Amino acid sequence: QVHLVESGGGLVQSGDSLRLSCAASGRTFSSYVMGWFRQAPGKEREFVATISRSGSNTYYADSVKGRFTISRDNAKNTVYLQMNSLKPEDTAVYYCAARDYGDSYYLPTGTYEYNFWGPGTQVTVSS
Repeated sequence: QVHLVESGGGLVQSGDSLRLSCAASGRTFSSYVMGWFRQAPGKEREFVATISRSGSNTYYADSVKGRFTISRDNAKNTVYLQMNSLKPEDTAVYYCAARDYGDSYYLPTGTYEYNFWGPGTQVTVSS
């Protein structure tokens, strides 16, 4: 079992940057594959980025590639999402997710592939 709490959301202008953090407590953090998802009003939750247990491998949605960076600090039990060049279409509630099973080399992108979720943090980008 792991407990996840996101922070760092807020209201910014188009072109600005934000860094989201997700703090984890419970079992050994390094045993989890971590992911970020987002959900805009009236839309389904969508994949944003994922990172392997060691942090050596990452994968991004096409919509954020080149603008967002996922990273983790296993010593601090925290995963980050650095978001640059933000656009109004990035406005959503951002969720941190953890997966404690599966191949170490597989980076999941489906919501059903993660078994722990945080409550989310709101990111609003004004034009």
